[in-house]
Amino acid sequence: MAERARQHPHLDDDKAEPPVEESYRQLIPRILWIVVITMLISVAQSLLFAVAVLQVVIMIANKGRPNEELGDFGAMVGAWVAKAARYQSAASEQKPWPWTPMGS
Repeated sequence: MAERARQHPHLDDDKAEPPVEESYRQLIPRILWIVVITMLISVAQSLLFAVAVLQVVIMIANKGRPNEELGDFGAMVGAWVAKAARYQSAASEQKPWPWTPMGS
């Protein structure tokens, strides 16, 4: 009979899941952060569009050569959007900048 009880080791764990109320209370701040991050992603998309337009103008003026600094900035904004999307979709618990350093 003791073997039968051990078939489900997760039931014997000392680590019990938090009560539903506690989990719910932790969910409310996350939802609020998701809303804030959604607005910031909108700003980031506008920035990326402006960078793209500016980069095209620069490339026309420089005979096809892009501005490296603008390219790096665009890549940095893109990486931020990816990190924000991972937090929003609960693939990560780490919030994007400004809550964490930009490169982490």
